[in-house]
Amino acid sequence: MMSAHRQAAARVRFDWGLPGAAAVARDVDVAVIVDVLSFTTTLTVALDADVTVLPYRWGDRESAEQYARQHHAVLAVSRSQAAVGQLSLSPWSVRHAAEPPARLVLPSPNGSTIAYELAASATTCLGACLRNASAVAAWIISQYDPRQTTVALIAAGERWDDGSLRPAVEDMWGAGAVIAGMQEAHWGEVSPEADAARAAYEATAGHEHDALRNCASGQELIRAGFATDVAIAAETDHSSTVPRRVDGYFRPG
Repeated sequence: MMSAHRQAAARVRFDWGLPGAAAVARDVDVAVIVDVLSFTTTLTVALDADVTVLPYRWGDRESAEQYARQHHAVLAVSRSQAAVGQLSLSPWSVRHAAEPPARLVLPSPNGSTIAYELAASATTCLGACLRNASAVAAWIISQYDPRQTTVALIAAGERWDDGSLRPAVEDMWGAGAVIAGMQEAHWGEVSPEADAARAAYEATAGHEHDALRNCASGQELIRAGFATDVAIAAETDHSSTVPRRVDGYFRPG
């Protein structure tokens, strides 16, 4: 891989999906995963309810069930497969659970898979979305010296039907919101890619709900009957929780 693709000259970097994570998150101090209309919004809702979350790769139900049993956790299912009252990738399902579990295995094809695959790295791994972007930025600022620290923001994106990455603008907004908070404190040199994410967020700031409702991923969820999930994702800075992965578990940082 060319060093230019790693954005190595910058303290704050930005890229897309698992390949982007492999490029810009290798050897950084902090990796921040952003999956606004799926994993990281549900992650913040779960941690707000004192539910510990375990990320897991997507598409392997049998091993996911075994993983959940090993960790005495409940396994979430996809939105489309969930029965009434069953926990899923829907943040609404977690928020309105009659009896929230102590631990939840939360597979997803994008954000959770990236978090799981980064487990082999010693880097600090955080989860961010619009709900907690300012909290994540403030946590990084309080914990690290910008002269000695590198941070990679990973927009999880979505998938086309052939499995290839579909860059999803809402994840750029979420990453950009974190970067904007860091830049308010003049925190570190940003790559052009990271600065573009910041600018994209600032163009939507103040009308995040409308932006999420009208973007492609938001329209997809609304048409599938999950308008409430889009509304929860648009709760900008309603959460002060900073999900941090430690020993495979996401807990408040």
